[in-house]
Amino acid sequence: MTIFARRARASAGRMHPELSLVSYTLLSHLEEQGGCRATDLAAHYALDKSTVSRQVAALERAGLIERRQDPEDHRVQVLHLTEAGQEILAQVTRSRRAAFRERLADWPQEDLVRFAAYLERYNAGPGHAASG
Repeated sequence: MTIFARRARASAGRMHPELSLVSYTLLSHLEEQGGCRATDLAAHYALDKSTVSRQVAALERAGLIERRQDPEDHRVQVLHLTEAGQEILAQVTRSRRAAFRERLADWPQEDLVRFAAYLERYNAGPGHAASG
């Protein structure tokens, strides 16, 4: 798992020099959710609010995210991807998928199916059985 994590961190820098693995993860979550509050990011990833705050500030400075007032509660700021953030996220996602395809190209189909099932099981977390 340590090697897997190291490779993930290293590949993030190769995909786009301004985008760390954490930044990519946060941008992906914002895209999936259609925006959310910084506190929601901290809770979802079990990160300290100050850690998320630093990451959010860096993404804002880079022009990849912006704050918008929540239409239902004007006291709340919701983070959204900017057009530049959407473009970089799409670029990195394409690069990551290409790298995965290349790395797994010579794996037999039955190994890919087993690997996918193990990843689903692992990602389900403790006490959750994978469906299938």
